Amino acid sequence: MLYLFYLLATVSVISALVVVAAKSPINSVIALVVCFLSIAGHYILLNAQFLAMVHVIVYTGAILVLMLFVIMLLNMNSLVEQHRPLMARLLAVATGGLLLLVLLAAVRQGLSIPPPESQDPGIGLVRHIGTVLFREYLLPFEVSSVLFLSAMAGAMMLAKRDGTDHLNLPPSSEPQDNAA
Repeated sequence: MLYLFYLLATVSVISALVVVAAKSPINSVIALVVCFLSIAGHYILLNAQFLAMVHVIVYTGAILVLMLFVIMLLNMNSLVEQHRPLMARLLAVATGGLLLLVLLAAVRQGLSIPPPESQDPGIGLVRHIGTVLFREYLLPFEVSSVLFLSAMAGAMMLAKRDGTDHLNLPPSSEPQDNAA
């Protein structure tokens, strides 16, 4: 079990590095799929099978398909990416150095995490997740549903063309006036 954890962690870290380092956005998205699937493997190791399946369906299925559509629609070119200002490059190097310092400080303090006292057998089950979601987090759940509803309405408004309400039918399927 521990070896499987280390294998999944290694796959997660390597694929996350490929996401950042890949020159092609398509290769980055494919590496992100691998990273998300290995994270779903971590959820399964934690006995949260429902969360793993939701993670695969929502993130790997929906979000990454959306990202692929955006990448294809924007027609991102690697020539545009090479012309970044020097200040942006310096800021990226400084941020990476700061992250490295934080990671080194965490390793220096030690990575000993005490094991949990006792594990509730209901953790990870759909019934337990539903109970917690609808009892303790009902208001944030409802607010997020209103947010998603407004996002769908905004997407429909953006998809509407020139304020026309009729369907855009191809010319071959338009009704023909045969009044003679």
